[in-house]
Amino acid sequence: MFDRRFQRVVVVGTSCSGKTTFARQLAQALRFTHIELDAIYWKPNWRERPVEEFRALVEKAVAGESWVIDGNYSKVRDIVWNGATHIIWLNYPFFLVFRRAIRRTVRRIVFQEELFSGNRENWRQAFLSRDSILWWVITTHRRRRREYPAFFKQMGKPHLAFIELRSQRQADAFFLALKERAA
Repeated sequence: MFDRRFQRVVVVGTSCSGKTTFARQLAQALRFTHIELDAIYWKPNWRERPVEEFRALVEKAVAGESWVIDGNYSKVRDIVWNGATHIIWLNYPFFLVFRRAIRRTVRRIVFQEELFSGNRENWRQAFLSRDSILWWVITTHRRRRREYPAFFKQMGKPHLAFIELRSQRQADAFFLALKERAA
């Protein structure tokens, strides 16, 4: 699972699977830079960054020798995946992802947690909008689980190692193996 090529890691998964938390922990354990694509993409007031600007910022972010990046943006997949050595897919079951989505969303609203660019979630957006992250999880989870194996196969990149984690237990074992490797 770990070798000398373990330098540029992409963490993917459906929304609310825990990509950012996992990537942040991995980057810290490896002492690599953590890059969060959401933080690059979203401008204040939930405005999307223009594609060319987004691509340029991502190219700059992944120019380093070692990093861990989280996110699923197809607009920059070619940039991110071409530079990666490993892709870790958090392929968790729906009930776990949805439970995390609800818990995270409520916590962010109640404590007015600032996300990226000063953005915050609110009750209306979270529970009454078609742009709701909860609705997004419901409508995309199954599709993402079908799409990722096809993406991985289609990429045909021999330099890329794919790691699929299907449960929190497997993710915990992954970090334990990483810790043992470092010892």
